[in-house]
Amino acid sequence: MTASQHMVQANGLRFRALVDGPAQGELFLLLHGFPEGAESWSKQIDALAKAGFLAVAPDMRGYGLSDAPDAVNGYAIGNLVEDVAGLMKAFGRNDAHVAGHDWGAIVAWFFASRHPAMVKTLTVLSVGHPAAIAAASREDEDQRARSSYVGLFLQEGKAEHVLAAEEYRRLKGMFAFGPNPDAVPHDVIDHFVRSLSRPGRLTAALNYYRANLSAGGGAWAALAGEVTITMPTVLVWGDEDPALGRRGAEDTARHVSGDYRLEVLHGAGHWLQFERPEEVSRSLIGAASH
Repeated sequence: MTASQHMVQANGLRFRALVDGPAQGELFLLLHGFPEGAESWSKQIDALAKAGFLAVAPDMRGYGLSDAPDAVNGYAIGNLVEDVAGLMKAFGRNDAHVAGHDWGAIVAWFFASRHPAMVKTLTVLSVGHPAAIAAASREDEDQRARSSYVGLFLQEGKAEHVLAAEEYRRLKGMFAFGPNPDAVPHDVIDHFVRSLSRPGRLTAALNYYRANLSAGGGAWAALAGEVTITMPTVLVWGDEDPALGRRGAEDTARHVSGDYRLEVLHGAGHWLQFERPEEVSRSLIGAASH
């Protein structure tokens, strides 16, 4: 099967999405992170479609062919959450299985809490419950070290300069950081980087951090304690993830009241859809089939 490209309207913006699977299948919505795009889910889209799901992976706002609001606060978590609700409605659905990786995982956690009736199952990759990650970032020296890059990303102008220098060498290098440096194909990396090299697009992607993690941005960490998760939930975490350590992953269980399990991918880093595509696909299908 080959995914088709759809342009849809949601939450007042235009979104591009990769779509595959039977039109009558249960909707499975896949949310990507930084600095990627819908293609990060390509192998999972195919697997889900073959399993009978209607798989939809959008370019999140600011990415790919989706619209990119100019204002920093356009990327505040509340707006990102309502994008997901709008995308479901754009495909004629009131609920879906939801999965997210990296920033897509953060959006998925908040969406599941704010719109629980719209989430059949929740599968999050790499990023634990927001309250667990917030606590680890405050109290765990290991996690603070892993998160040190965020300080650069919050610096408007400087971050763009550093990441774009030498033909985006550092942005490209992010995909090689970890135990499996060649997991993400070079042509996929080039596609993501070309997309973010367009005027204003790298800033749009960095605005996810600036709107939600800076002191004046209504930080999601301050809201993390309000994230209540009641639906069946799976966290898939690579135990060699350079950005997200063990404490946040293991403490997530304390913050989920519904059926929950942690799946640890030993020897995997951050780019799980590429490093362990079959295992991620099995986790998605398994979560939705329980």
